[in-house]
Amino acid sequence: MSSKLSAVKGMNDLLPEQAELWELVEAKVSEVFRQYGYRPIRTPIVETTPVFVRAIGEVTDIVEKEMYSFNDALNGEALTLRPENTAAVVRAAIEHNLLYDGPRRLWYFGPMFRHERPQKGRYRQFHQFGVEAFGMAGPDIDAEVIQIGALLWQELGLTPFITLQINNIGSAADRQGYAKALTAFLEQHVDQLDTDARNRMHSNPMRVLDSKNPEMQALLASAPLLTDFVSDESKAHYAALQALLAAAGIAFEENPRLVRGLDYYNNCVFEWVTQELGAQGTVCGGGRYDGLVEQLGGKPTLAAGFAMGIERLVLMLESLSLIPASALQVVDIYVLVVGEGVVAEGLALARSLRTAFPDLGIIGHCGGGKYNSQLKRAYASGARLAVILEQDADTSATPNTVKLRRLDDSGQSETTDIDSVVAKVGEFLSISA
Repeated sequence: MSSKLSAVKGMNDLLPEQAELWELVEAKVSEVFRQYGYRPIRTPIVETTPVFVRAIGEVTDIVEKEMYSFNDALNGEALTLRPENTAAVVRAAIEHNLLYDGPRRLWYFGPMFRHERPQKGRYRQFHQFGVEAFGMAGPDIDAEVIQIGALLWQELGLTPFITLQINNIGSAADRQGYAKALTAFLEQHVDQLDTDARNRMHSNPMRVLDSKNPEMQALLASAPLLTDFVSDESKAHYAALQALLAAAGIAFEENPRLVRGLDYYNNCVFEWVTQELGAQGTVCGGGRYDGLVEQLGGKPTLAAGFAMGIERLVLMLESLSLIPASALQVVDIYVLVVGEGVVAEGLALARSLRTAFPDLGIIGHCGGGKYNSQLKRAYASGARLAVILEQDADTSATPNTVKLRRLDDSGQSETTDIDSVVAKVGEFLSISA
């Protein structure tokens, strides 16, 4: 007997009940993006490795430790399963000349891949929604992408459980000055640094600020602040963003240690965080990345955006019981077909009901079986109503009546003429065809 096969660790199946919840969230998110005028874009899950190395930065955890990279067996080209999608969207925008005729607002959804230790809310294959806005100087576009997040939390009922944190990380030149000061500080406390901090202190000292080690965070409390090194221009942009958020009624906290984990960010960055998911508290993160398009070979283009993980959103919705059972109603009507002589008529009846009620889920029973066994399946399906077409035991003629039965505790039933079944079903479900 062959051994049982299982999914790759950290790459999970979505069974029907959870997949239905995902579809609900996906529909809500994509509708909000549409309301803001963002258009969909889809990129391959595999890109050439330089797309991510050049965009994310060589001295980052993602590039050094987490990317799934391999050489193409046909031509030896270095390829990578995408660990994030902003770089891929920028590559596509450059390749297909999407940015030549003015601003662009784009959104995406799909799987990303990082080779890291799986834990709750953090997987090796995960899925992200994201928006990318090109060609706008801001800070109004910064405020817009943050407003999109605020509307999403409102639509999903998550507003009380998510907090906005913002920071100004300045320009690349600003950060170079800060990096020197931070490195000098870390050198003064080298005996207190953990292994990661020692590895980062010269190559990419700002990544030390992202440490999850409580001892490191305690030490960093007395480190220089990036906000003391940013230019007056960046400070003015940041102040204008704060004013726009306040005018929109969006509460925020300033987090001077917030730097994000990707080298391409500049100026204003933000994260939406929660206490409901333990250590994996970031639900959505983003900011400006004005130099990335030029860095990947395009013309200088201002840009801003964010990405959010659907796994964490779903975890929150489930843990907070924010999805009513009615929202996941998949089957509304179950058509029973009792008797081999009316199978064709049963299929036709189910088809006519789907035409009349296109928004409802309608199962037509297949596989035969006695009335009681079919009725049992109808209850198990979660349908609200059974429509029963039964062959007359005394004749082979097509029956001219249909029985309707509520699949609830009332068990209310009624027999109606087959020509009137659509209207009668509408009455039973309090909807119109």
